[in-house]
Amino acid sequence: MRLFALHETRDHGDRIAAALGRELSALEHRDFADGEYKIRPLSPVRGDHVCIIQSLYDGPDLSVHDKLCRLLFLIATMRDHGATRVTAVIPFLCYGRKDRRTKAQDPLTVRYLAQLCDAVRCDDLMTLETHNLAAFQNAFRLRTHHLELGQVFQDVMAWRIGAAPLIVMSPDPGGVKRAQLFRDALQDRLGQDVGFGFMEKRRSSGVMTSGDVVGDFAAKSVVIVDDMIASGGTMIAAAQACKARGAAKVYALAAHGLFTSGAEALFLGDHFERIFVSDSIAPFRLHNGARTHRLEIVDTADTFANMLRAIAP
Repeated sequence: MRLFALHETRDHGDRIAAALGRELSALEHRDFADGEYKIRPLSPVRGDHVCIIQSLYDGPDLSVHDKLCRLLFLIATMRDHGATRVTAVIPFLCYGRKDRRTKAQDPLTVRYLAQLCDAVRCDDLMTLETHNLAAFQNAFRLRTHHLELGQVFQDVMAWRIGAAPLIVMSPDPGGVKRAQLFRDALQDRLGQDVGFGFMEKRRSSGVMTSGDVVGDFAAKSVVIVDDMIASGGTMIAAAQACKARGAAKVYALAAHGLFTSGAEALFLGDHFERIFVSDSIAPFRLHNGARTHRLEIVDTADTFANMLRAIAP
């Protein structure tokens, strides 16, 4: 197995390679004056299983479209030069939100992304906690490998929370299955019963409204679980609902910390004891002291390394 990481995900790639006891293979990155770009491997790949690490989120220096295009071109380059198998390791997979049509003539971007990966002859795709697992698995014809929240967060949450009475909550009905799977993993890890709850949520044209809350939160620690945190409005609304129903402590947990405009509000007041995200996205959008001690970034290198070992020939 030969490992590569594009410049913008080099730090994450170095940590995954170290967890595997390997080093990253070298790439040449070349910018052209007109904005075009070239990437090539600096060692032969013929006959190799090649793994390319690239997290597909917007910024801070490149757009999500630039990162996606560079990844696709590099996959195609590896196949052109004889790589027998190419695995894309994508900690954050872009364009996962639009997986169904809710309005006339809506796109299905997760399907189009899958078609692009097929076109460049990618063999395997590995990612962490997609927005909709069933839609993700149905869209891709290549082999997919999906890391779930429990694989990354159960140990750190067990250490942080201990034996306190606990309930896991989904902030919307669409995330119920994700939260239930995490509850099951945490329950097994702790060896104690863990409750479950959820909040109704509706969103249209970017406007979110919350509704009824289901669950027994009184005097319990609550872990609110989602696939990503963007502005944080959903998490804050859920935390307020839990506190209003007597929750003792509230934790926010998401695979991906986008932290878009308005996310600083997550770190103000007493909404959360701590906010947990993975290292799939660097928290570069947090400014003005918002990156407080409440934010805990959980390393995924060992988890990705273990999955790569499992699929190695």
